[in-house]
Parts: sequence; structure tokens; C-alpha cells
Amino acid sequence: MGLLRRGDDEGDAKAETRFQMREKLLSIGDDYWIEDSHGRKAFRVNGKAMRVRETWVLEDAGGAEVATIRERKLSIRDAIKIELAGGQTAVVKKAMVGFRDRFHIELDGGQDLKAHGNIVDHEYEIEQDGHEVGEVSKKWFRMRDTYGVEVKHGADPVLILAITVAIDAFSHD
Repeated sequence: MGLLRRGDDEGDAKAETRFQMREKLLSIGDDYWIEDSHGRKAFRVNGKAMRVRETWVLEDAGGAEVATIRERKLSIRDAIKIELAGGQTAVVKKAMVGFRDRFHIELDGGQDLKAHGNIVDHEYEIEQDGHEVGEVSKKWFRMRDTYGVEVKHGADPVLILAITVAIDAFSHD
């Protein structure tokens, strides 16, 4: 029932890292595990209850906080700020134009990212400078309410997973 292992070679330096996430589990106070391609608990999304704005903390399997994801309202357009444990921040904003679902991710001190595709159905790509750094898809699973996040070689898995949590929060209120 896990991920389909499309070209997943352990010794391949270009192998992607895949994670399994569950749909519709991002309400305030909900916690859930993100599993790796082998079914091991890799990260936990900890929904912080009793906050004025929605907040999620991404923790590694040992419980160390690796990212905080906070919804920022009361601006011209809503945004979600991601604060990584190393001090880097990113802001996820929904694009205002176009017919496809699109998001713009502004990185401090780095090249911005874009997410586009069918966001609601969990079929989209995350790109940086025209190169795919992550892919979100349900096609790798046979289970309902489950989707995968594939982090391309060289991309930061914590950042890609935090962006996915943020996009999920925008799209599945």
C-alpha cells in the first residue's frame, strides 16, 4: 500500500526522496505523520490549537522542530510564512491571475519558487528557475485520501514539505 517505486534505486545519486501525506488533515489542532517511501515516520505536522491564526509546526521523527508554518491574514492577499530551523524564511502566496492554480513562493536570500497544476486534486509541480524541485501526486497510491510528495535530488525536503503543507492549507479550508 505504499508508494510505487518508479525508479527508486537506493544507490542512485539522482534518486528522488518520496513522502506520503494524508488529505484533509490540516485543521487546527490536528497532528499527523508524514511517512517516507518505506513507510517509516519521517516528519510530524503538529497543528497548534488555540491560536488566532493557523499555525503548524513541522517536526522531524525525533521531535525536533524543523519548520514553523503560519498563516498571515489581514494583508492585501493572504500569505503563509514558513520559518525553517536554520533561519531561512519563505512566503507562500496564491497567484491572482490565470486559469490554473498557481502559487508563488518567495525565498529570502534565494531564487523564488512556483507551484502550479491541479492543486485541489494534489497533482502539481514545484519549480525553481524552470527546474522541477518537487512533485505532488496521488497517482503513486492506491489508497484514498493519500498523496505523495517527491523531492528531487538537491532540493531541501523540509522546505518542499512545508510548502506542501502551506498550499494544502490554502486549498482545503
